[in-house]
Amino acid sequence: MTLQIRELTTIEDMVAQINTIRFLYPNISLEKYQSFLSEMLPHNYTQIAVFENDTCLGLTGCWSATKLWTGKYLEIDNFVVNPEFRSRGIGKMLTDYIEKKAIELNCSSIVLDAFTGNFGAHRFYYNQGYAPKGFHFVKILDEKKMTV
Repeated sequence: MTLQIRELTTIEDMVAQINTIRFLYPNISLEKYQSFLSEMLPHNYTQIAVFENDTCLGLTGCWSATKLWTGKYLEIDNFVVNPEFRSRGIGKMLTDYIEKKAIELNCSSIVLDAFTGNFGAHRFYYNQGYAPKGFHFVKILDEKKMTV
């Protein structure tokens, strides 16, 4: 299996991989995906994807920002690997690439959210050297506007 990592920087490139995103958000519509991406891209959002030939096996979004407590950081967002290709090192390829990118951007840290019940993701991130630092509290104002 010859794998290649590519950075997806345009809405067109990202939308072309909607089937991979749908492993994470099965009901996301093309229109909602395009709309969200058009709001995210101006805020340093990009996607990193692992391909075998032209087939996307996994991808993650990421963006950099700055907070008072951490300074500049890189945030992993929407991390997903096609279930047929899990446990084959694709997730590690993505986190290794993200780490190099964060170092190149002079970030102090890499952050991410994982849903509380997603124990497989917790185990994966622990194995990659991530650990919980706090709680991400959410107050839902309009569930209909959400993807999950």
